[in-house]
Amino acid sequence: MVSAKVERYVDGFIKAIGPADAIQRQFSEDTFEERIDCSGKCILPGLVDAHTHPVWAGERVHEFAMKLAGATYMDIHQAGGGINFTVERTREASEEELFGSFRQRLQCMMRAGTTLVECKSGYGLNLETELKMLRVIERAQREGRIGISATYCGAHSVPKGKTAKEAADDIIKNHLPKLKALGRDGEIRVDNIDVFCEKGVFDLDSTRRILQSGKEMGLQINFHGDELHPVKAAELGAELGAQAISHLEEVSDAGITAMATARCAAVLLPTTAYMLRLKQPRARKMLDEGVIVALGSDFNPNAYCFSMPMVMHLACVNMRMSMSEALAAATINAAYALGKSHTHGSLEVGKQGDLIVINSSRWEHLIYQFGGHHELIEYVITKGKIIYKK
Repeated sequence: MVSAKVERYVDGFIKAIGPADAIQRQFSEDTFEERIDCSGKCILPGLVDAHTHPVWAGERVHEFAMKLAGATYMDIHQAGGGINFTVERTREASEEELFGSFRQRLQCMMRAGTTLVECKSGYGLNLETELKMLRVIERAQREGRIGISATYCGAHSVPKGKTAKEAADDIIKNHLPKLKALGRDGEIRVDNIDVFCEKGVFDLDSTRRILQSGKEMGLQINFHGDELHPVKAAELGAELGAQAISHLEEVSDAGITAMATARCAAVLLPTTAYMLRLKQPRARKMLDEGVIVALGSDFNPNAYCFSMPMVMHLACVNMRMSMSEALAAATINAAYALGKSHTHGSLEVGKQGDLIVINSSRWEHLIYQFGGHHELIEYVITKGKIIYKK
């Protein structure tokens, strides 16, 4: 039996890992607020969700029926649905309404074992609403129950009445300077910059300009690329030193090689390919080429999934990943994609005490039992503190 001891009085970092009797001897004189008996159970690192869009108003359940009837993502987008539909509802919503629904979604993610999640803006497209979304994310960050990596995604779509170049100009000249000022004042903390680099949305030139501007102000590059069409987004990301690129259903062989060389993580989203009936990302080729493969739920109105265990299951079945590869992709590799693998993603001395306890003697049950995580996960712990107990 192996135990992990988390010292709350040193800010929730893991103090020691080892056999239970050795841990008991080492800390025999300590008193503990609470002990958890994990006999016959498994302790795993807290899951890391490397790609979500969790702040929005309105729902798009009606679009699911349209997709089932054969409409493509771009069909719906061009008809005023998709991102544009959500943008209108999010602009109308108050900050309190957005915060309330966001907290509920974070709670659902946490109950499914997620302890660190990347959260994007991107349903505002104007400065006012993008800042409203980022303030909502900042409030949740300050609550501190679940770890958050905040992403500015003002280039999620081209606003109505603008070209991609005009939208990029607005972001570079107005959005990013305001974010920099707010960050300097400690009002809004943003970690990553994202662009939807796609045919008919932001082309390579506009994407390059926005990402470079974000990088110059200290943001990590972590963007959407090569999802619906092969546009050489992977090659661009590798060239710019991107921390991660998401989607990659249409990535080229050269793009995969470039990402492996640049140590740029691939954040694969099996829920999206599944729900949109897209070609599955070539996870096996990426892994064989040495790309750091991470996973994300892509939670949004188009891919309504909170559960990283279900994402791992889909990755194994549809993308032919092994269970060990999927677990690594949903923990240490996902943490790497967010620039946090030095503090999150694995159970190691000195790392933050984020972990889950599952009621099974084999950890594989978390992936094997499709949709069974609610019964399996008994404890979710962040910074050494229990935040969920079944």
